[in-house]
Amino acid sequence: MSTGYKISPNSTDLYFLTFQIVGWLDIFTRKNYKEVVAESFKYCQLHKGLNLYAYVIMSNHIHLLANSKNGDLSGFIRDFKRFTSQKFFEIMDSDIESRRDWMKMVVEYHGRYKLNQTRQIWTNENHAECIYSQNFLEQKLAYIHENPVRAGIVAKPEDYLYSSARNYADMDGPIDVIKLDIRWKTY
Repeated sequence: MSTGYKISPNSTDLYFLTFQIVGWLDIFTRKNYKEVVAESFKYCQLHKGLNLYAYVIMSNHIHLLANSKNGDLSGFIRDFKRFTSQKFFEIMDSDIESRRDWMKMVVEYHGRYKLNQTRQIWTNENHAECIYSQNFLEQKLAYIHENPVRAGIVAKPEDYLYSSARNYADMDGPIDVIKLDIRWKTY
């Protein structure tokens, strides 16, 4: 079913994207899953034409501002979700995951509707919103960075490790981003 949030073919436009885990499964409460995402973003920046401007990895979803320098943002999303799904399943199936029985039940429940698949990690939606103005850009950037604050995880956006708020506050973070020309405000 179409949600109306589409990425224009061959577009290099900037998009606000949201990737959700099925059943709002809180997999990113564990560092190893977040590290898979971080490493995949880095790989895509180097080899897939991903321009990453902002991101946050929450417990069960990811927000980002991104575009593709080669006009294939949809291809990046497809490849990113496929690769990270495989890695997540490897972690879930291993002995290091104490929640594997419960997680297996959730991903199999959601996978039963997928053709030729028995389990699913990511939802099919990307909630792609094309950035159409400076005001909209600033709104989405603030939304991304304030997400951990609204969730009560940290008091200041830049205190959350898996967020580009750290980059914008001139602090080290796990993923490099292309900083937008927006004045950083502290809280």
